[in-house]
Amino acid sequence: MGVNYPFSAIVGQDEMKLALLAAAVDPTMGGVLVLGDRGTGKSTAVRAMAALLPKMRVVAGCPYGCDPDQVRPCVTPCTARAAGSAAKVKTLEATVPVVDLPLGATEDRVVGALDLERALGKGEKAFEPGLLARANRGFLYIDEVNLLEDHLVDLLIDVAASGENVVEREGLSVRHPARFVLVGSGNPEEGELRPQLLDRFGLSVEVRTPTELDARIEVVKRRDAFERDPTAFLATWAKADAKVRKHIVTAREKVATLAVPDEILEQSARLCIALGTDGLRGELTLMRAARAMAALDGAKAVGTEHLRKIAVPALRHRLRRNPLDDSGSGTRVERAVAEVLGAA
Repeated sequence: MGVNYPFSAIVGQDEMKLALLAAAVDPTMGGVLVLGDRGTGKSTAVRAMAALLPKMRVVAGCPYGCDPDQVRPCVTPCTARAAGSAAKVKTLEATVPVVDLPLGATEDRVVGALDLERALGKGEKAFEPGLLARANRGFLYIDEVNLLEDHLVDLLIDVAASGENVVEREGLSVRHPARFVLVGSGNPEEGELRPQLLDRFGLSVEVRTPTELDARIEVVKRRDAFERDPTAFLATWAKADAKVRKHIVTAREKVATLAVPDEILEQSARLCIALGTDGLRGELTLMRAARAMAALDGAKAVGTEHLRKIAVPALRHRLRRNPLDDSGSGTRVERAVAEVLGAA
């Protein structure tokens, strides 16, 4: 398994890093879409974030990374829990998974299928879990997500909405958890994303090639140092990464109890009305993202400053096209934020 580049060592790309931190604090937000130029650290940042997260407890032998504290087993029957009660279940510490979904993946590989080896060798009808099972409680990463085939897009929309993968085929009937942070990246110049899938992403960020001379030089220097001696480079950034990890853990503990005042909910609704967003997913995402920002800031309640900080990534991909306004979606959100929330 390769060594991941340290999250703290990524130069710039503050909006992308902020969105990934928010998704790590509250995975129910709906994932992160990262659009922009090639070679700007999109996949590096995703893997670095997952490596940064504390290990999770899983049921030993469970192919779905089942949480030992959950009351219901992940599947019925659950062979990993069959030996006894929940108190006697063997557990282990596992790293948070990051699973790549290739563009050319077949549906069987994604959702799972009949285990042919057991079927032919032993005559047993058994389920072979797919990529969605491996991604449970982790990250599902799709590079060039705007080029994903339509049938896989439809499948992901269903799973993202329900948090479960249901397989009914070849005499199999399996239902297993598939809750993951969906992260997609791509270059918008190569094709647009289906609106149905676009709406499923909680946050959307734009990344650009740095134009500042010092930033470009620093990126090259750090990358070169990492590739020459990964161990030494990781040691250099270990303290900074540990600080971010502790920050995430603390924010996760806080986020469940943070108050969201009615005033903030009203401001969120006014903002979405001003932008003409469809449905209420914009308000829900904005509330959750602002709450995650407040938790990361160590605040006692969500405030207007937290809405202002996360409004652009939460809403830019939910706007209707306006033929009379050729400004970018991020600029339109910033204008609405200034009008509704006032100047910073």
